[in-house]
Amino acid sequence: MREIVHIQAGQCGNQIGAKFWEVISDEHGVDPTGTYHRDSDLQLERINVYYNETCQGKYVPRAVLMDLEPGTVDSVRAGPFGQLFRPDNFVFGQTGAGNNWAKGHYTEGAELIDSVLDVVRKESEECDCLQGFQITHSLGGGTGSGMGTLLISRIREEYPDRIMETFSVFPSPKVADNVVAPYNTTLSIYQLVENADEVMVIDNEALYDICFRTLKLTAPTYGDLNHLVSAVISGVTSSLRFPGQLNSDLRKIAVNLIPFPRLHFFMIGFAPLTSRGSQQCRALTVPELTQQMFDAKNMMCACDPRHGRYYTAAALFRGSMSSLEVDEQMLKVQNKNSSSFVEWIPNNIKSSVCVIPQKRLEMSATFIGNSTAIQEVFRRVGEQFTTMFRRKAFLHWYTGEGMDEMEFTEAESNMNDLLSEYQQCQCHTYEEGEGEFDDEDSEL
Repeated sequence: MREIVHIQAGQCGNQIGAKFWEVISDEHGVDPTGTYHRDSDLQLERINVYYNETCQGKYVPRAVLMDLEPGTVDSVRAGPFGQLFRPDNFVFGQTGAGNNWAKGHYTEGAELIDSVLDVVRKESEECDCLQGFQITHSLGGGTGSGMGTLLISRIREEYPDRIMETFSVFPSPKVADNVVAPYNTTLSIYQLVENADEVMVIDNEALYDICFRTLKLTAPTYGDLNHLVSAVISGVTSSLRFPGQLNSDLRKIAVNLIPFPRLHFFMIGFAPLTSRGSQQCRALTVPELTQQMFDAKNMMCACDPRHGRYYTAAALFRGSMSSLEVDEQMLKVQNKNSSSFVEWIPNNIKSSVCVIPQKRLEMSATFIGNSTAIQEVFRRVGEQFTTMFRRKAFLHWYTGEGMDEMEFTEAESNMNDLLSEYQQCQCHTYEEGEGEFDDEDSEL
């Protein structure tokens, strides 16, 4: 088995994570007590990727739930699937990080990190063949960003050859309850560039837009947003959890989607988009799904892919369809929109087909794209960061926890380097004698 250890950090990470476990438990026929209730062998064939089986025949998620305050973890425990998780895997402090990255990374988080690593180690050692780790967290707060990135760097030290995938919620100016989010995000990006292998960029602003425009929800709740995120995470991991015609795992996604090691920030999307409780029942076609999944309105981060070019993309289909038709559609997309793809990577769409459809949908598709347009997100955060940092606003909260101003300057210049790498690849065309990439350029 290619097992994955799932970790959720902070309030946002725990809420997204809890919803994800609800969705995949439903797909695998596991009820809130961990008992299997269905009759299809396919649901059990690869259930070990995410679940441990106990002696009593119960299925327990291979999940670690951590926070610096008990509130969120208690609400997960009191939620519909709270009894599913192993009680030892709830690790929480009492003080909270108070939206302060330094508290999460250096003081409060550093005190709790060893307890979290013990649980992660225990879960990893029980695996036959650990594939990697997936982390859900946000970058705007204190715990998910500060302690989340501390955990990523510590896991990277202990398991350097395993895949580290994160589902990171970036703050957006329209939906922000946190003044210091640009500081926390910039300090986190510095860590994610160095220590993560794949970062799926999620953005509340884009999720709200999808709810308003596409799903016609007048007052979307966080439950609706989490529903969208859980559909995407379920889609990304579907070919690990079920047999398929063309399987794709975390390592295959990384190898096919990352042309240069630092450029591993992906925009993700899902099709067909449906609201909670009103899944469509109409029959969908592969061309229809393809058209929807490449649509800018389906992207779950607030940047427009039409403003950049794709290095690579992955299209993960679910349902009963022919792989030939999928390949034809991917070729069509590339030929029709050739200017949207960099010409120096041929055949740059990876496709996979998982035969088991998503619940209440005959067909669905998940999209992962590595596009230069993602720099819009970094640029937006960078501008907000610079506006505050040049006035040294709110800085005393960080220096009071032992941080140095140099760290902020370093994080800012690292993000500017990342932006220029994306920009450089967008402007260059790989042709003989014109904009040719030399070794120095490509060593990003």
